[in-house]
Amino acid sequence: MAKTKFRRVLLKLSGEAFAGKGHFGVDPEFVNRIAGEVKEIHDMGVEVAIVVGGGNFWRGAGASELHQIDRSTADYMGMIATVINALALQAALEKVGVFTRVLTAIEMQQVAEPFIRRRAIRHLEKGRVVILAGGTGNPYFTTDTTAALRALELGAEAILKATKVDGVYDADPKKVSDARKFKELDYLEVLNKGLKVMDATSISLCMDNKLPIIVFDLTEPGNIKRIIAGEPIGTVVE
Repeated sequence: MAKTKFRRVLLKLSGEAFAGKGHFGVDPEFVNRIAGEVKEIHDMGVEVAIVVGGGNFWRGAGASELHQIDRSTADYMGMIATVINALALQAALEKVGVFTRVLTAIEMQQVAEPFIRRRAIRHLEKGRVVILAGGTGNPYFTTDTTAALRALELGAEAILKATKVDGVYDADPKKVSDARKFKELDYLEVLNKGLKVMDATSISLCMDNKLPIIVFDLTEPGNIKRIIAGEPIGTVVE
């Protein structure tokens, strides 16, 4: 086992990330690259759980307004969309020799196991990457909240929140040239300043349980391994 900062982590991947450079569907190039990066840290002896979103197919809250679908129904549709991404990632990981299990909060016995906390922990202990789909199984909760909840349930030491920028800024760095990047933040700062790290429910869960969040740029190859090795990547919320 290589020297690592964390023994067990939860990686949060948005649905939009799965679309790669497009806006819809699954980009095989992205999924294969992420599978390779997850394999790197798995080979270092790190236990990895991954929560996936489904925004590349369907976004519950936005779709509810746009299509005039009941919010609960729209959210359930979004949870089902996450399973597509989970299966795509599972296929890519197993292609590079990493054993996986997909666990869902909504039962789909033909394609995945139901989420059972003790079973998920046992999979991690056996060296399997656990991919978590179906959100919390309840409407009105985001996959950010799912990430915080599952990380705490599984005893993860940190949430690795993947984004398209290299940390948290006080303004959108793509629109504001002198936007200031934060190296470190505390939970209350995130809530009081309304910074777009994760939603308020997930930040509160992490704050109450002292679970650190590392926000980093997923588009930069090798960042996941650098975080595990202890390099100061992105923004740390703790």
